[in-house]
Amino acid sequence: MHTVKKYQLYKFWDDEYKNLNYINEPFNDVKLSAKWTALGYSNKFTGDMCDMRSTQPTWNQRVVDIFTAQGWRDIGTSYYRMNTGTVLPTHGDLYLKYIDLFNLQGQESSIRRAVVFLNDWEPGHYAEYCNEPFVNWLAGSTVEWSYDAPHMAANLGLTPRYTLQVTGHI
Repeated sequence: MHTVKKYQLYKFWDDEYKNLNYINEPFNDVKLSAKWTALGYSNKFTGDMCDMRSTQPTWNQRVVDIFTAQGWRDIGTSYYRMNTGTVLPTHGDLYLKYIDLFNLQGQESSIRRAVVFLNDWEPGHYAEYCNEPFVNWLAGSTVEWSYDAPHMAANLGLTPRYTLQVTGHI
């Protein structure tokens, strides 16, 4: 059974996340990407990311501290910009690099992911967790799940959709 928690973080950040060095990397599940393409989705499944390999916002450590206080370990952050027309169909995360980096083979169920919405919801921005739609969020709205809970995201709106992915394990 998948566990999904929703809660609100106090918005302490500024718009620095909008000017990060975002890059686009292909979705890391080749079979699932091929299935989605065969179903008629465009082949741009991922938004643009700025992960720990690049400079993070000056307030990023405060985010790490919040999750550390909740008992998370080995926390990684990745800022995510989803531009108009990007659809990431339902999937479960694989965490391949994370599992390898922290030697978590066989302990995958200890992994947690949280998505923090960095700005208020705008028309056309969409998310879904365990088949439940999530819209009308406020900046700081957070959705947290255990390991491979199914989720999806889309931007059918007119403005970029910004989130922060936080990954850790307990």
